[in-house]
Amino acid sequence: MLSETTELLRLSQGHLNLLEVCPRKFQHTYLEQLSTPSNPQKEERQTLGSRFHLLMQQREMGLPIASLLEADTQLQSWMSGFSNAAPEILTIRDTQTFRESEHYRTLQVNNYLLTVVYDLLIADNEQAQILDWKTYHQPPSKGTLQQNWQTRLYLYVLAETSAYLPENISMTYWFVQSEGAPQKIKFNYDYTQHQQTVKELNYLLNKLTNWLESYQKNQLFPQVPLQSKTCNYCDFAIACDRQSAKAASQQPSLPNLANIQEVSL
Repeated sequence: MLSETTELLRLSQGHLNLLEVCPRKFQHTYLEQLSTPSNPQKEERQTLGSRFHLLMQQREMGLPIASLLEADTQLQSWMSGFSNAAPEILTIRDTQTFRESEHYRTLQVNNYLLTVVYDLLIADNEQAQILDWKTYHQPPSKGTLQQNWQTRLYLYVLAETSAYLPENISMTYWFVQSEGAPQKIKFNYDYTQHQQTVKELNYLLNKLTNWLESYQKNQLFPQVPLQSKTCNYCDFAIACDRQSAKAASQQPSLPNLANIQEVSL
């Protein structure tokens, strides 16, 4: 195990997802902080998503948002659609209800500091709701979202850092850019799911601890299998020497020259 004096490693849901997808990529991006070529289209989508999050945060804080809406017709469209789809989220104001945008929580598990940021947390005496805004076009399936560490970690941390029972906690994703009206995908939590997350989280963190100890001895984090499609879309394929190896493994085998009939000229 790592020494007790070791500085706590701060882990978000993105880090946990990355660990499950490819430990070596986690090493490159988190430990070595290697950068990859920027993707202009991806950066543009992220910028637009950040503007919507800022819009919702300012609105929740009671700050004026008219100038933001006037300057961006896309934000106007999304805000209008969301207001029509979920007016209760925007209009209900109860002094007995806790509401906070960009709500930040941490939880220490062994040598790791798990961090979450809820786009909006609404909680009263009976239940707590986590809301998360998504601005990409196509919502993933509910099964895919359920396995994502954002869903698992966000629900888990709130249950561990509050007096709410798991059964009284929920998380709802709002996809404001989906075709037609905004769509939502809601997850109700319970004790069984909580225990499963505890098991899966401890398993993943124990593996990370072992990999970190090996890394301190100059051993690299594991790679995904060569036949995995993950490398096809990874910016570190060359750094991992996976691009050339994968191309070689997919090269068609040459026929035996002795079996080729001679063609008369």
